[in-house]
Amino acid sequence: MSNGRWRGMGAALLLLAGGAAAAVPAARAQAPAAAESNVLLEGQQRFRPLWSARGLVAAQEPLASAAGAAILRQGGNAVDGAVATAFALAVTLPQAGNLGGGGFLLLWLPGSSPARQRGCLAEAPGGSPASGPELAIGGGTAVAVNFRETAPAAATATMFLGPDGQVDRARATRSLLSTAVPGSVAGLALAQRCYGRLPLQTVMAPAIRLAEQGFPVSRELSDSLAAATPRLQADPTSRRQFLPPPPPGTTLRQPELAVTLGRIAAEGERGFYRGPVADALVTFMERGGGLITRADLRAYRARLVAPLQGRFRGHPLLTMPPPGGGLTLLQILGILEPFDLAASGLNAAASLHLMAEAMNLAYRDRNALLGDPEQVAVPVARLLSPAYLAALRRRIDSRRHTPALALEAASGREGTNTTHLSVADRRGGLVALTTTLNFPYGNGITVPGLGFLLNNEMDDFTARAGIANAFGLRQGEANAIAPGRRPLSSMAPTLLFRPDGRPWIATGSPGGSRIITTVLQVLLNRVVHGLNLASAVASPRIHSQLWPDRIELEQGFSPDSRRLLEAMGHSVRQVPAMGAANSVEVLEAGGSLGAVDPRRAEGPAVAE
Repeated sequence: MSNGRWRGMGAALLLLAGGAAAAVPAARAQAPAAAESNVLLEGQQRFRPLWSARGLVAAQEPLASAAGAAILRQGGNAVDGAVATAFALAVTLPQAGNLGGGGFLLLWLPGSSPARQRGCLAEAPGGSPASGPELAIGGGTAVAVNFRETAPAAATATMFLGPDGQVDRARATRSLLSTAVPGSVAGLALAQRCYGRLPLQTVMAPAIRLAEQGFPVSRELSDSLAAATPRLQADPTSRRQFLPPPPPGTTLRQPELAVTLGRIAAEGERGFYRGPVADALVTFMERGGGLITRADLRAYRARLVAPLQGRFRGHPLLTMPPPGGGLTLLQILGILEPFDLAASGLNAAASLHLMAEAMNLAYRDRNALLGDPEQVAVPVARLLSPAYLAALRRRIDSRRHTPALALEAASGREGTNTTHLSVADRRGGLVALTTTLNFPYGNGITVPGLGFLLNNEMDDFTARAGIANAFGLRQGEANAIAPGRRPLSSMAPTLLFRPDGRPWIATGSPGGSRIITTVLQVLLNRVVHGLNLASAVASPRIHSQLWPDRIELEQGFSPDSRRLLEAMGHSVRQVPAMGAANSVEVLEAGGSLGAVDPRRAEGPAVAE
């Protein structure tokens, strides 16, 4: 992809909070190069991040980014901007943005906690007795929001097994049984109520307008709907709402979704989990054989939880604890930390080999041991202990791949529909937010009269131990289906801090099981290899997850690197682009940078 197209996409999708225009000219976009020269290596500025003095939003879809930027201009903080963007994505990016799914949010705000004064911490689990789930770091407050979906009370461990004992893939991914209790509305409302500055009705107003008045369909959305037609065609409400795929430029209006959003704006999460919206959803479940009941909806709670803490090369790092993917991310970073990857070389076979072997070791532990910590004992401290990480590191042969079968014997034992956004506000506040339906458009089913699609997150549980799910992950009994349990996730919104504790980078990604390794490589590219933020995001990626036993490579790696990896014993497969690591960075000299991942961006720059 050419540099020229990258600049256009960045301007379209990374919308500045300062000024009336939604985009910045290229000359202004390149202005911060001197200011950030202390953290860049000469000759590694192939891509340039955009800059703003007053905050910015990096998200997958430009109209949603504009909604978040408008809220920042109105005096909102990073949380307000993120929540506005997420609700707008439920309108303009129906394949991933959602009301019917779930996700995770990680925030850092300067100063003391507003949540304590607002009574948000009284029932929050986790954290220290003094602070609850919040962490004090860098002169501010950090906290995570877990709004992962939960299994309905009637769910059972064998609900997706057929008479022959095999997993019924259609039931697990395309039926109402595949829908877990949605968490997005509860999580976004909780974050905004506890940490935002503006009223929820103000923050949601842009999303409601987009649903009510409509928006021009982009080429990306039109093509996405065409690809998803077989799934959407099976549901009469989805068929009526989205098919045939509208051509680019057509105005897409979603009046039923606008009404649902209006109820949420007026009543908060009660407008979704109780009252007419809940009644309509439950009636639909009863008629279609789904499991979600009124009791399930009333019982659902998003959680404020303590972020998982780690360090890498002297930098404090906060990420999502289980059931999120942050523990696996920290394991890989911990295994790799002593290796001199900079000397091995960016994207050189020696570096890629070490990264893949570390990935496989961490995914082995993920598959066997991780689950919902509210129901399963997850040995976080042991898995992140220096002694254990050193033992894993010793298993790596720097010259030869260790096959997956050998690793499993020694141990004794998420997808393209997801979307990620990052926000920086004018005071340096940061939010990393990842949300998902699991598959593109979830199970393809739209709730009649409500206008939103349902997730198929029940497939993220272990339907049968050792049998791969849709992302190829072979998971264990710790992630078995159980009432009220949250399925294991790879989503890993992450905040990286400078060595003195000041906030630096917010990042994350969609991509199913590839999320963790995408975030890993953004961090390695920035911290170890010294790439600027845009180059760190755009650089080609690899992925390995133990099973299937292979390295997946994007385009952009040299044929020599591939041949050397194969000579080390790796099976190598070229795959389409993975992830969309929309990221932001706070500069020491003031202002912030942002980079939108060119893998998922669309369209030319918006003219001022």
